[in-house]
Amino acid sequence: MDTRDWAKARRDRTRHLIELGGLVQKAGLVELTGDDRGAMLGAFLDLAGMLKTEQPNTPSRAEVLAHWRRQGRAAFEADEATTTTNDAEER
Repeated sequence: MDTRDWAKARRDRTRHLIELGGLVQKAGLVELTGDDRGAMLGAFLDLAGMLKTEQPNTPSRAEVLAHWRRQGRAAFEADEATTTTNDAEER
């Protein structure tokens, strides 16, 4: 890998990490935890644990992911609708 490829890969990774941080912010976790990074990491570890091991009488990994995906898409759509409305009002 030459220097240009390495720099592009690094920029792509940085962009991806920034987008993930934006999701943390959008979910309200920064405010809800008082920006306690230990608490946020603990929550993420719990989420990862839910996906790694399936317990009896609990939703499957696929069901959990589908539920989270629906919630996330609804939040994105609501945010997009709000942004579109605000943009129209500013004109």
